[in-house]
Amino acid sequence: MKVGFIGLGIMGAPMAGHVIAGGHQAFVQTRSKVPATIAEAGATVCANAAEVAAAAEVIILMVPDTPDVEKVLFGDGGVASGLTPGKTVVDMSSISPIATKDFAARIESLGCDYLDAPVSGGEVGAKAASLTIMVGGKAEVFDRIRPLFALMGKNISNVGEVGAGQITKVANQMIVALNIAAVAEALVFVSKAGADPTKVRQALMGGFAASRILEVHGERMTRRTFNPGFRIALHQKDLGLALQGARVLGMAMPQTAGAEQLMQVMQAQGWDQLDHSALVKALELMADHEIAAEGA
Repeated sequence: MKVGFIGLGIMGAPMAGHVIAGGHQAFVQTRSKVPATIAEAGATVCANAAEVAAAAEVIILMVPDTPDVEKVLFGDGGVASGLTPGKTVVDMSSISPIATKDFAARIESLGCDYLDAPVSGGEVGAKAASLTIMVGGKAEVFDRIRPLFALMGKNISNVGEVGAGQITKVANQMIVALNIAAVAEALVFVSKAGADPTKVRQALMGGFAASRILEVHGERMTRRTFNPGFRIALHQKDLGLALQGARVLGMAMPQTAGAEQLMQVMQAQGWDQLDHSALVKALELMADHEIAAEGA
């Protein structure tokens, strides 16, 4: 296929790289400089999103937030101005489900198809092509695009109509955030109580408390390795979408609200560009106790 890829950041660059490695012709555009690995792989660099849309059959977006998607799609030189009927737009960003339905309707009115396909797995999953991809949209469109998804991920599901992918991603981010907060709170407790958090974490991995978060993020907490795989700022944005949805639905989500407030502490301290495992620092601040680095 001729595939357009807009957004070549921490996640987008390796995802685009897998698509190119799969033998597809790529047309790319990003806000900053196109990574050398993508340019050297033979991708055609376009001046704007409209050029990408004009050249490609399938246009994939991987940008940070709802306003970014709207600008890329409908702003000056945006995707919509370069589309012709029969093309497919795939938004793999994590954005508002409500806005997604509106964007899809506007793109479909141009005679094109639309899928929302947010991902989970972070930078590690993007590089390993092992992302979980949650897709909303028509089954026949999903089936047509699935070979591209298979180049970027392993667990690929069509979860419903347009918008369902974003709803699923919001739920994923709620669960991940609450697990990170629980692991962080437990390890700070363990450390301040005088036990070795590294040994306790290893012991817990053999019991009912075992989880992928305890395994990966718990290790980051004890080793103090907070280089961003998925930044606090982006996770806070996702929890904001969850709480916005809760208000619309008239429901309470106190645990999600608590996790979002911990991320607000991180932002206030200037720590929101760290990996979301660094949420432990907010709890350490309130406990007046920092977990000693593993091996210290």
